[in-house]
Amino acid sequence: MEITEQKLKDILKEQRIEFQQDTNHILGIMKEDIDSKMQLIGEQYGAIKEQVATLTGDMQIVKTDLEFIKSSLRKKVDYDEFSALEKRVAMLEAKVRK
Repeated sequence: MEITEQKLKDILKEQRIEFQQDTNHILGIMKEDIDSKMQLIGEQYGAIKEQVATLTGDMQIVKTDLEFIKSSLRKKVDYDEFSALEKRVAMLEAKVRK
């Protein structure tokens, strides 16, 4: 079989067309894959954003509660002071009973 210059050009042209079609097919598949992954990332970002908003609200409630607890603790006697007071009262009661 003799290959002429024209026949070689035709073969190369067919090969180029096939290569371009295969390349376009592969690129189409890759684009669909990337698009679906980007959509998933977008959905996850939205969910994370909602969680952050919820956590921010919860944190504000925790801060408020903590401030309330701190101010309440300032008004209360701590355990050591209460223990010392208990001992003093017990001693006074013992003296009064004598």
